[in-house]
Formats: sequence, C-alpha cells, structure tokens
Amino acid sequence: MDPGIKKKLIIVSAPSGAGKTTIVKHLLTCDLGLAFSISATTRAIRPGELDGKDYFFLSETDFRKMIEANELLEWEEVYKGTFYGTLKSEVNRLINEGNHVIFDVDVVGGLNIKKFYGDQAFAIFVSPPSVAELESRLTGRKTDSDETIRKRIEKARWEIDFAPGFDFILVNDSLEKAKSEVLKRVTDFLNNR
Repeated sequence: MDPGIKKKLIIVSAPSGAGKTTIVKHLLTCDLGLAFSISATTRAIRPGELDGKDYFFLSETDFRKMIEANELLEWEEVYKGTFYGTLKSEVNRLINEGNHVIFDVDVVGGLNIKKFYGDQAFAIFVSPPSVAELESRLTGRKTDSDETIRKRIEKARWEIDFAPGFDFILVNDSLEKAKSEVLKRVTDFLNNR
C-alpha cells in the first residue's frame, strides 16, 4: 500500500428495503478497491447466512461487553434486545490490507461513522421513492412477518428525517439509474485526493 494514499470510507445507509444492500453489492463488483465491513449483530441468523460472511453473530452478552470495552466504531439497539454495530478491529484490518472500506449500516450508525471519519468518509442515504413503495418492497421480500414490516415502516418514517445529514441522497426509483449515479459519485470521491 502506498503510504501517501489515505484510504477512504463509503457509508451506505437507508431504511430497510430501500435497496442499500443491492447498491453496496453493485459497488463491490466495480473494481474500486473496496472491501466490505461486516457488521456485528445480536439478531438470529437467517437461512442461508453465514457467521463472519454476512454478519458477525454475537450473543447480547458478548455485544454488551464489546460496547463496554469501546471495541465498536458505532452501535445501536435497533429493536429491543437486537443490536447492530461496526467492529473497530474489522475496519482497521481492511484499511491495513490497503482497501477503501464500504459499509452497509443503519442510518444512525452511518452518521456516527461519518462523524468519526469526517471528510475521509462519503455518506450516502438511499431513499425509497415513497413510504408506500418501501412497504410494497418489504412485503414482496416475504422474509418478515406483518408485525415486523409494520415496525420497519414506522422506523423508516423516522430514518428519512436523517437524510439531510448525509453527503448524498440517492433516490432509488430506478435501480439501473441508481447504480449508475452512485458509481459516478463514489468514483469521483475516491479519485479526489
């Protein structure tokens, strides 16, 4: 790694179902020197997920110990007893390997990472075209109960209020257009020394 090149961070946040994971996966295929920061969570593992690949799955007790030991860059209790966070050790490992780091994190976590890294980070808020469209997407995924979807929509309404705190708001009304637009913005940010 060239010591004169400071590694940068790309933060992608959005309400659940707005398309942030799809956007992150797209950027990871674009040969930008990005490495994905795997988040830690206390939520149950879903079918098809792997520990250490999709998330670091931790017990609530272990997660709370990491909070106390200041081992998390950011964390949030997203739902009662369900924590998500970013391990400082994971981010440092990726940077030390010579990568720019990309995050797929919740809105509050994204703003906390941005605050920590300042101009070294580019924070993107992926916005659904509307709350009604978001609800339709969540229902169509068929991964959550009606009650979980209701909670996610309620939370999304609250999260959308944070969008102005991000560097860039990407309205995901057309996936191909959103992919093209985000690639241009991220490329410009990474190339701006």
